[in-house]
Amino acid sequence: MTLASEVAAPRADRRQKLFTAINRSAAWLGALGLGWLVPLLKIAAGDDPREQMGELRDSLIFPLMGIAVFVIAWASLAPQVQTSLGAIPGPVQVWEQAGSLWQDHVAEREKEADFYTRQDERNAELVAENRADDVKWRAYTGKPTYLDQIVTSLKTVGLGFLIATIIAVPFGIASGLSRPFNGALNPLVQLFKPVSPLAWLPIVTMVVSATYVDASDAFPKALVISAVTVTLCSLWPTLINTALGVASIDKDLVNVGKVLQLSTATTITKVVLPSALPLIFTGLRLSLGVGWMVLIAAEMLAQNPGLGKFVWDEFQNGSSNSLARIIVAVLTIGIIGFLLDRVMFTLQTAFTFSGKR
Repeated sequence: MTLASEVAAPRADRRQKLFTAINRSAAWLGALGLGWLVPLLKIAAGDDPREQMGELRDSLIFPLMGIAVFVIAWASLAPQVQTSLGAIPGPVQVWEQAGSLWQDHVAEREKEADFYTRQDERNAELVAENRADDVKWRAYTGKPTYLDQIVTSLKTVGLGFLIATIIAVPFGIASGLSRPFNGALNPLVQLFKPVSPLAWLPIVTMVVSATYVDASDAFPKALVISAVTVTLCSLWPTLINTALGVASIDKDLVNVGKVLQLSTATTITKVVLPSALPLIFTGLRLSLGVGWMVLIAAEMLAQNPGLGKFVWDEFQNGSSNSLARIIVAVLTIGIIGFLLDRVMFTLQTAFTFSGKR
């Protein structure tokens, strides 16, 4: 073996290991919406750029072109549409309002920090004057900023989604395993699945107001009303897909469990759930998407201080900046919805053998 071949062999091994690592990470990058990084990494690792350009074009260049065309069309057509609040704002005005909302958040956090600083100084003076009984601690009660409202909306949809999952998965498993139970449940699913959140909200408001009397600060009544409304509208995809996944399990697996005399709990955890998990996660992704979409209407009517209430308040405000701020909220809702779906798809990739977009 020549010296050149002895040097080239370790390089080839390192390159092969690098490509193996890139291929292993491809599924995770795709789940996170970063699949376009794979061809770039392969090009950086020394692969032929011409072989990767097709994938890079499909995963990055074409999407960027679509976004660019949308932004150009938006910028050119928006000024031509006149409303009672003026022309539809273009991308520049919307970006300016996004920056303004961020500045409002920073200013509010500075006010909060100053408030607690003054409170600490005042209490320290009282303690120094031996007036510890007069020391008082008050929470800052400033207005919620745009970022605070985003957090509230995420908290609301998370609570509603959690309740929906707790209800839908067990009922879906029971429906998939038992034909009589499925026959009894199916009419109720078909009856309540199409009901709009606007129809549920008055009923939920009355029930929560009657039962949730001692509301906590962490979960105020308006938030619970919105969350329960989200639950009632989002549990159906998970329930239906769970039942379908359980009913589609290979009967031989179920029969093996019976031969081994496995308990019901063991059969569900060791046989049913692993086989049905891909469809269960599909249902969870759909439920989370439905819940996020329903949330805005629920928050508008329940006046829960989230993104829905922000949109409603800006619509009622009617200032020259209201339309731009509403569009900021619309884009925020879309981006967060995309990120939530990517999170669920990443979990599906991690916990199942097959995860498909």
